[in-house]
Amino acid sequence: MAASTGGRRRADAERNIARIVSAARARLSSDPNAKVEDIAKAAGVGRMTLYGHFRTRPELVEAALTDALEAGERTLSAIDLTGDAREAMARLLASSWGLVAESSALLSAAEDVLPPERIRDVHDAPAARMADLIRRGQEQGAFRTDMPADWLVEVVHYILHGASGRLRQGHLTEQDAAELVTKSIQSVLTG
Repeated sequence: MAASTGGRRRADAERNIARIVSAARARLSSDPNAKVEDIAKAAGVGRMTLYGHFRTRPELVEAALTDALEAGERTLSAIDLTGDAREAMARLLASSWGLVAESSALLSAAEDVLPPERIRDVHDAPAARMADLIRRGQEQGAFRTDMPADWLVEVVHYILHGASGRLRQGHLTEQDAAELVTKSIQSVLTG
């Protein structure tokens, strides 16, 4: 009987953790300054339950960021990047833009509480994917070669995050932002 109680407790804890992380992603994505109390309420748990799983706000923010990035990685790794590099880049940008727009406020929350090296670590896989595609595009003659691929990745990164900030501030609509992001990045890559 004790084993089933322990199993039920573990299952309850897992459900609570999933609800807390999901609520943290949602709340921090809309407000990077969301309070722990608001996140607990959105998750349907008490503050003590939340603090039982995440001792500090930075731990909670990191869990939410990690969850968002893992979901993003699943989305991005499913994109067909074969064939013409320009067409592959258009597919990657369409998916990347949606992910960046969704998680830029969450990233802002993470930048406030996590060390810069941790932020860089979580961006390694998406940056490597983009760099590989840009290098392939350079080899195919589709993208400019007068600038290193790593620099072009940084420029793409800044365009994505800049547009996301403008969207959050209400200066762009989602449709306008997606179009401007694609045109801007294509312009940068093709020179």
